[in-house]
Amino acid sequence: MASSQISNKQEPGRREPGKPGLPATAWAVLGLLSFPGERTGYELKKWADSSLRFFYWSPAISQVYAELRRLEDLGYAASTRSGPEEVRAKRRYAITEAGRAALTGWASDTAEAGPPVLKHGLLLRVWLGHLAEPERLRALVEEHVERTRGELDSVRAALERAGDEAGWAFPRLTLRWSERQHLAELELAGAMLADLAALEASGGPGQGAGDAPTAG
Repeated sequence: MASSQISNKQEPGRREPGKPGLPATAWAVLGLLSFPGERTGYELKKWADSSLRFFYWSPAISQVYAELRRLEDLGYAASTRSGPEEVRAKRRYAITEAGRAALTGWASDTAEAGPPVLKHGLLLRVWLGHLAEPERLRALVEEHVERTRGELDSVRAALERAGDEAGWAFPRLTLRWSERQHLAELELAGAMLADLAALEASGGPGQGAGDAPTAG
């Protein structure tokens, strides 16, 4: 087998290992590398699509490669380039000891992780429901229900793929959380449809007077 070219770059003057101000995307990519095996950037993206996106988000492929370069520069990841036996050359990445130590420190940090951020496009539309036809609002919620059911199927498929392997115990916990979250989203959407129906039956919203209902 042809020898591989190993790259484990670290430029002088960088922050000490374990102390970089890395963005969450970098830690997420390094976290993907913390599981056994070497993976290409494309494989990392596919894995993020079937795991991270259910409870956080999935970085674009360009973000994955940008963070891999950053992690190599810090000495947190090393890459191996495939030899001439492969038709298309591939670069596979693995976490280094320094990277695992830094990630362990970040994962066990006692600092507040911060509140979850909800950006619900459907609710923004409903918030502006006074500008929309009731039928269109109902259709939007019903479309959201169908989309959520599809996502729930994807989460359950990911859970099935994870199996009972001990090494996937914590990813399974996050997937179960996501499963419950999608079930709750379906319940909330059903309640929203009932609320919309009740509002329409009452004759629609009244013409409010005065300023917007803000505090203070």
